[in-house]
Amino acid sequence: MAADPPVEPPVEPVRLVPLLPRRPGPSFVVEVDGTTTADRALVWALREAARREGQVTAVAVVDVPDDPLPGPWSAGEPSVRAAARARAEAAVVQAIAETGVTGRVRTVVADRPLLDALRTSCRGGDLVLVGSTGRTLLRAVAPRFPGRRLAPGA
Repeated sequence: MAADPPVEPPVEPVRLVPLLPRRPGPSFVVEVDGTTTADRALVWALREAARREGQVTAVAVVDVPDDPLPGPWSAGEPSVRAAARARAEAAVVQAIAETGVTGRVRTVVADRPLLDALRTSCRGGDLVLVGSTGRTLLRAVAPRFPGRRLAPGA
């Protein structure tokens, strides 16, 4: 009489942890002011965001008065901000129609000093973001110079 083969325990499925990207996709901030240059920049940013799996933020900028004594919440009348948002959304719709890229863009209205601070940081200035969770220093990366090249066979 032959012995029964040993019974193996049932195989359980292995739960795989989803892989997270090492770093998030790029963010593109485009000032939308109604000029053809800004429209072309928005189209380029949409195509690049689709290629690199990034996000585009179309910014309509509102100039604020020099003396905002009543408080930062009253900078810019609601009608001015609504009109700026409507212009930016129209530019976004036009860029989406041209590129066919959807789901990668959002529209915001920002005050001029905020965009100026971002521009300053892009030109080499430090930008410190301070919030309830702490401080973050954004600094432009120094260009890396290629190392000295050697002749082949050296």
